[in-house]
Amino acid sequence: MSQPQSNAYIIEIHDRAAGIITREERGFRFFSSERLFDSLEGRQFRSAREAERAARAVFSERGRRASSPLFAN
Repeated sequence: MSQPQSNAYIIEIHDRAAGIITREERGFRFFSSERLFDSLEGRQFRSAREAERAARAVFSERGRRASSPLFAN
């Protein structure tokens, strides 16, 4: 007997809940749970892995911007 697949997953990046993805007919839709990841809100992804990669890229970009001399005190 096969196990049913879940229809929703939490994506965590470095112990932070980036958001939830829900299964749809053509992939997964992202719902942000933290302001940092709002740029992904409502986006559709082909796979859960693709959504996770996008969230990691957003987190990584934030780190690069924060260490930029433009943001230094």
